Amino acid sequence: MSMYNVVIVGATGVVGRQVVELLDTRNFPVSNLILFASEQSVGEFLEFNDDSLPVQLLDSDGFKGADIAFFCAGAAISEQYCSKVAAAGVICIDTSGFFSADDSVPMVVPEINPDSLQGIKAKRIIANPGCASIQLSLLVQALRSATKIHRVVVSSYQSVSDAGQKGIDELRTQSGELLNGRPSKNKVYPYQVAYNCLPQVGGFLSDGYTVEERKLICETQQILGGDLLAVTATMVTVPLFYGSCQSVNIETETELSIEKVRELLSSFAGIAVVDDVDNLEYPMPVDAVDQDELFVGRIRPDASVAGGLNVWTALDNLRKGCATNAVQIAELLIKVYL
Repeated sequence: MSMYNVVIVGATGVVGRQVVELLDTRNFPVSNLILFASEQSVGEFLEFNDDSLPVQLLDSDGFKGADIAFFCAGAAISEQYCSKVAAAGVICIDTSGFFSADDSVPMVVPEINPDSLQGIKAKRIIANPGCASIQLSLLVQALRSATKIHRVVVSSYQSVSDAGQKGIDELRTQSGELLNGRPSKNKVYPYQVAYNCLPQVGGFLSDGYTVEERKLICETQQILGGDLLAVTATMVTVPLFYGSCQSVNIETETELSIEKVRELLSSFAGIAVVDDVDNLEYPMPVDAVDQDELFVGRIRPDASVAGGLNVWTALDNLRKGCATNAVQIAELLIKVYL
């Protein structure tokens, strides 16, 4: 078996740590693993393959000899380093979202569009989609094999870990302050996020949508292969540490029975159906955490429109919503394209 030299940029962040763990537990063939982070994390050690690896300060020279680099830091780091590193021969898998609007960079969900990696040795940069886009795209793709889909309306409920460790810390601190009768302070979010819901993820655009809502729409269309699918979205920040949920309304050309919908979803790779309301079984974020499947339930017809369908889904935003998908891309690379 071939072995690969791997670099993780942002290794001590919430996504980077998940990538380290997944490379280990999924037995990715790593010959040498280099961990990069900011000055604050230099000197830390992360466990990998029964060894303790040091965290190093990000340095361009550290990419020499690397085969694959996971960029798990912010967009500014990806902007500064990705193109240079790729030009030096390293395949870069970027989770920051910096390349999401670049049509020359493939955006990949392995269960949906693995062929997008053809020709990857030319550009050598791959965009990992946003969590909400992966979550919605898996659901829609599973149904598209049976009927054309006219329109999708999604309300996406995002946990604070989408903002990284700073979002987690803010919810934890605010919750403690409020429980002890003290006023909360907000730094990461425009308002209190503990015991609250903020109908805003990202800054607002001139049309009233947020940046992340527009990103969800555009990324979903790109992953599914074009802009013919009509999608509209509302995104809400909710006081959850981990996991994300979506309420999805779908209009199909051909009306599908609920039994057929369950069959399509159950047979699709990466989807688990949890849909037994008589026994109060439905997807919840607490059950999705540390899992790699998209959990789907509350499947029911929308009688207000022909071909209408309502679905509820839950996903671990840091696993399949980011780190797992990135590692699956790397697995596909070494299996087919390297």
